[in-house]
Parts: sequence; structure tokens; C-alpha cells
Amino acid sequence: MKPTFPILLFLTVLFTACRHTPPPAPCGPLPSERQLAWHQLEFYAFIHFNMNTFTNMEWGMGSEKPELFNPTELDCRQWARVCKEAGMKGIILTAKHHDGFCLWPSAYTEHSVKNSPWKAGKGDVVRELAEACKEYGLKFGVYLSPWDRNHADYGKPEYITYFRNQLRELLTNYGEVFEVWFDGANGGTGWYGGANEERRIDRTTYYDWENTYKIVRELQPGAVLFSDAGPDIRWVGNEEGWARPTNWCLLKRDDFAPGVVDNLEHLRAGQEDGTHWLPAEVDVSIRPGWYYHPAEDHRVKTLPQLLDIYYHSVGRNASLLLNFPVDTRGLIHENDAEQVLKLAAALKADFATDLAARKPVSASNVRGNARKYQAQNATDHNPDTYWATDDSVRQASFTIDLQQPTPFNRFLVQEYIPLGQRIKKFRVEAMVDGAWQTVAEETTVGYKRILRLPTVTATQVRFTVDEAKACPLIANIQVFLAPKVLESPVITRNQQGMVTISAFDDGLDLYYTTDNSEPNPSAEKYDSSFLLNLKTTVNAIAVDPRTGQKSPVASCFFDIPKTSWSLLGDPGKMAQAAAIFDGNASTALLISQPLPADFVIDLGETLPVTGFSYLPPQGRGNPGTIFNYEFYVSSDNRNWGKPVAAGEFANIQNSPVLQEVKFGPVTGRFVKLRALSTVSGQQHAGIAEFDIITP
Repeated sequence: MKPTFPILLFLTVLFTACRHTPPPAPCGPLPSERQLAWHQLEFYAFIHFNMNTFTNMEWGMGSEKPELFNPTELDCRQWARVCKEAGMKGIILTAKHHDGFCLWPSAYTEHSVKNSPWKAGKGDVVRELAEACKEYGLKFGVYLSPWDRNHADYGKPEYITYFRNQLRELLTNYGEVFEVWFDGANGGTGWYGGANEERRIDRTTYYDWENTYKIVRELQPGAVLFSDAGPDIRWVGNEEGWARPTNWCLLKRDDFAPGVVDNLEHLRAGQEDGTHWLPAEVDVSIRPGWYYHPAEDHRVKTLPQLLDIYYHSVGRNASLLLNFPVDTRGLIHENDAEQVLKLAAALKADFATDLAARKPVSASNVRGNARKYQAQNATDHNPDTYWATDDSVRQASFTIDLQQPTPFNRFLVQEYIPLGQRIKKFRVEAMVDGAWQTVAEETTVGYKRILRLPTVTATQVRFTVDEAKACPLIANIQVFLAPKVLESPVITRNQQGMVTISAFDDGLDLYYTTDNSEPNPSAEKYDSSFLLNLKTTVNAIAVDPRTGQKSPVASCFFDIPKTSWSLLGDPGKMAQAAAIFDGNASTALLISQPLPADFVIDLGETLPVTGFSYLPPQGRGNPGTIFNYEFYVSSDNRNWGKPVAAGEFANIQNSPVLQEVKFGPVTGRFVKLRALSTVSGQQHAGIAEFDIITP
């Protein structure tokens, strides 16, 4: 049967349109091949493991002895296995930090593993990790600190030769390197071969970066270079785990120099009119510190915190470089591994099923009506195809027909960045009960943008570009229904006795009990803060009303209310006094005065006291943590007598968790905690939370 004339005409027009529709012109600065490959990695690991691991410091001075480096169970394959299971694509190792100690047997210094007792000086951490990465299919990268507080020549021209020699060692002896990381911290006090002095350098000229970068280009042409402002990858301007919602891959690179940053906002958000393609890398540690400290074993970031970091980095057109502070054994600590694997499982569940796949789609404009640029390209899961509009179009919409009422709460969109970043403003709408509802209004897209949305049930989803620098090019659009994050709720009570229960995710029902029974959906439903003016335990759960799934039970014991409590003494510290009664572990009161320092509390009434609890400040470094103490009880705030308890908070430096001290019943209205010493010898003592224990 011969085709009819209309069909022949249609095919002729289609063929002609495809053949004569030119591709879109590039828009602004474009990524290089190495940058495009880096974008696709998205999520990879930092490993901070070096001399600081064994001195319990963040920045060593350079005078540390190589003999201190002696991991007992070092296993780079364990690092690689954890990272692979977590969905990471590579590992960057601190081969040399500011103290100058080298994790490889460098030929140019004695300050390295070759003079440590580990493997009798025959070990090479860099080689072991490079081989482990190859085994597990991970990319391998190196961090080499430009600043060296050990080397006698630092600050002199001779040091640059030394620095470049070490760079060549790392780039020629360990296989392919995907990223070379240069820190912006440069110059200051140090050991410097025994000089023990402060040395400052001109950060813009000292390292002769142009010629240093040439070494990387020569030896590892596929590697991207990171520093504050590139030349390939930029710092995101914080170490907290987020980029701005508006995030351009562009920057006026020549306005910056390594370690010299006048405007952090330009790093956090990029610059729409930037002169170079310079995307952001979000570097953040899974703990408060970058290096391992036993005191932070209980402070590994939780699943909700890690999810926030992921969606505020990868979800905002940046990459995520998540740090593991490898411990003194030479292992990623089990607490860290547990949390990152929880993150991996949650992300796998979030993106399990693309609701837009194989659904009918349409667009308000298709470039030249050509099949090559059709709407279906945005949902075909092929990053090399894209939906494009005509050159004159700056506003366009793309609609997905879900064909039936379908709940969703994640929206993912990617531009075709080989031709530049274009979108300045967009929105997402849902067709609900026959009417369009706006569910999000945002700005930039770039390589990838992921929106977390309240769950909405829709028959159609519409993506609209409201403003663009050039015709929009969309490589990928996906829609998901992520399950609720069913972590244990958080229960707090403030000084006024008001109890607040909160869940990480939206749309969850909370149930609680105050009689120490198991909470369930037949228990009291939590709607708002409530007054609890008695001594009891509050238990709570979160429940997904759609599935009926429950979180683990959260349990919190509260002693007598603190409504009438007050901290006595210096009026200057009264403004912070509420911090020790507010139920919030992240706030604290610090008293800066020569020790001993007294915290005197009026309980407002005479009570039997059988003990007290003390939570040290939880800030980085746990400032003011009390070590030796005395505790007193008085009826009149004048006659204190002998302490009813005294001693030390054993191991509080390594484990700064809630401390409980119990003793026989003593009746009084006033209590006094006397700080005799602190764990680091500071002349200030602090409390994050204080409570008494009653019979």
C-alpha cells in the first residue's frame, strides 16, 4: 500500500526541518571536557588523615615527630568500600596538610611515612589508596597543601621548587588523578625547620600559580584544579554544606586569587556575568572537625542533616565533597560509615522511580519543529539529547501528562550545559483537580537542580522557563515521589515547661505519651507545644499517614520543671543564662574569668536533690568544658558547707556527652557547680544544659 499524499508531505517537511535546523549557538563561557566529566561525578569523598589524626589537632605546627604516625589497622580498601557503597564516585586524600608531613615516601623530605614506625617505614598511604580506588572503580584525587609549616625554606623561592617536585611525585607515580586540591590557607606561624616564627607570603605571586598549574596540565591533563577560584573548580565560600539556591557556574576568575577572597557571596552564588566556567564544589565534614577527634564520636551528622547537605549542594548545581576524618586505627569510624550508608539508602529510595518516564510530554515551542530538539528528549534519560526552543524564545513551558492523579514531591531538571548555562528564572506547576497550582518558583538550573516539594497529587506537571539568557536547552526532567524520612522525632522542653516535638520531614503525624507507655496512632496526637509541669518521660513517634509506616520511638525524661529557676551572680552573664535551661544543646553559657568559676542557681523552692546533670558546650572544640568540679547545696545561699560531690568528669574531653552525678539526698533551695579546671586549661568555663536529679 502506497503512502497517501498528506503523509508524504509531512515526512518531507519533517526531514527538511531536521536537516536545515541549525543547532543553538553557545551562550557565554562553556565548560571544558575535564569540567564536564567532573560535573557527572556529583558526589565524592574527602579523606583527612595525617599527622593531625595522632595529635588530636586540626592544624599541626610542623614540629611533630614522624614517630607519632602509627595507625594500627590502616585499611584503604575499607575506605573505598564504604565510599563505593555510599554511592560516591571518587576519593581525594590529604597527601600533605599544613604541617608538611607526607603520606608517601617523598624523596625530597625526611618528614614522611618513611620515617614512621608504620610498616617499619616501608608504607605508602597514597599508593594503597590509589590501588583501592582502582579496585573499587573510584576516581582518585590528591590534596597537597601549598603551605608547609615544617619546611625550613617556606617563604623563600627555594620552597617553590620543593613544592613542585612533590607535586610531580604525586602526579606521576600513582596513576590517573581526577582532581588536584590546593587549600587557600597560606602563611603564618610555624616550626619552619626550627625557626619557630611567623612567615607571610604574597598569595597572589609567591607560588607562581600559572607555571605550577602547567605541571598538572602536563602530567594529568584530565584532572580538574581546585582552589578558592579555580582555575577549574571554585570553593563554595563555606564549609557548612550548602550553595545558594541561585548558583551560576560562572565567575569573574581574574578578580580572585588563591586565599584572597573579598566577597564570599560571589563564591556561594557565582556570577551571572562571569567570564569563566567555574562551578562550585561544596566541601563539608561528616563531623564538626576535619580530622578525627574522639570527642566527636557522638557528633556525626544525622541522616536529616546529611539529606539537607545533599539537596543544598548536588540539588543546587554544585558537587558534594563529603569528608571522613579517618581515625587513629586507620579506618573510617563505624559511626561515620553508618550515617553515610543511611544517606545512600535514603537517596536510592528518593530517586527509585521516575514518574515522568514514558509519559506523554509536550512543549510550547520546539526548535524549528525538528525531531532532533523534540520535547521527548528531556525525558529519555539520555544526557546527550535535549529539548531546545527557537533562538527568539526566552520563555517556554514543558508539560508532563501523568495520565492519572499521581503524588510527587521531587522535581529534577538539568540544562544541556555543553552549550552554556542559560536559565535565570523558572517555576513548577501541578494540575490539581483541573486547575494549575504553582508549587515552586526558583532561579538557576545549571548542571542539575533538585527541588524538595510538599507532596502534591497531580494529573500533570508543568515546567516553565520565565527568563533565560538564551533559548532554553533542557537535557533532563524527572519527577519522583520520595518516601518520608522516618527518623525519631526530637523532643525538647524549655524553661517555661513547654514541650515541643518535631519531625524532619513534612506531612508526618506525631503521636506521644507522657505515662512512659508506647506511643501509637491511638495515643495523643501532637498538634502544638504543650505544658508539661511534672516529672515524667515523653515518648513520641512519627507516622507517615499515606503508608502507615512508623519511625523509631523517641524517648526523653524530664525531671521537675525549671520554671522558677534563675542563675545568680554577674549581671553581665544573665543575657546568656537562659541557655543552660532552654533544652537546646546548641546554646551555651560561657563565663570568662580566672578559675575556679561558680555557677549558682536558685531553684525557686526548697527541694530534695539527689544529683545533677551537666552537658558541656557542644561547639567546635567544646570550649570551656569543665573537668574537675565541686557541687554544693545550700538553703540560704550563704552557708554552703562542704561539697556534696566532687571529682572529675571522666573522659569528658573524648566524650563530651551528658554527665550525671548522683549522691545521697540533700535538701536545699540553692545549688552551686564550681568549675575547678577545664579540659584544655582555658580560663573560661561553660554549660550547655544543667539539671538537677530529684528522688
